[in-house]
Amino acid sequence: MKLIITNRRYSSWSLRGWLAAKQSGLPFDEEYVDIYAPDWAGLRATGAFAEANGKVPILIDGDSVIWNALGIIDWLDRKSGGTRFWPQTGRPRAFAVSAAVEMQAGFNALRQHCPMNCMRHYPGWAIDTQALPDIARVDQLWSIGLSRFGGPWLAGEQWSGADILFAPVASRLTTYDAPLSPEADAYRQRVMAHPHVAEWVAEAAKETVLREAYEH
Repeated sequence: MKLIITNRRYSSWSLRGWLAAKQSGLPFDEEYVDIYAPDWAGLRATGAFAEANGKVPILIDGDSVIWNALGIIDWLDRKSGGTRFWPQTGRPRAFAVSAAVEMQAGFNALRQHCPMNCMRHYPGWAIDTQALPDIARVDQLWSIGLSRFGGPWLAGEQWSGADILFAPVASRLTTYDAPLSPEADAYRQRVMAHPHVAEWVAEAAKETVLREAYEH
């Protein structure tokens, strides 16, 4: 299998796809593509990139092309035996899947006003008020899962697809010093300390291509 990603500092979706690949336990190769390079406009209209609408991450498995974080999770879940990504019992599974889908489909203000940069921390950052309702919903959702299922992860003891989908959110909230309840903030810290997330951040520190728009 091959996973195509882009810049680790800024690409929240690349992080989700990569965390899914790591969670699967299956071997995979990485391919880096610079979506800011002059030739990207032409490249994204070809092959697997065109099939994925010019977006990353993309997982290539034989002649199959899989894109979108939840699509990749679903593919890898089936391929790895169906036990690595979602709780096996009804209530925690229902919560984890629903939370993951909500993350994938929403939180647009948070994405817009708090872009991911996993190498920065801005203490006391004045977060745009338009993003505050999204942050409040994240806090609420995390708190529900942690209280209901006992932690340490959103649906209980297992690091799940929901945690993978929210990992870049934990990074954003860290970067912009977002206000969180004690329970949600403790979860944020656990996510950032997860071995796979820590490995991603360590690799991001080695990158030399910076985008001024994301460096405040």
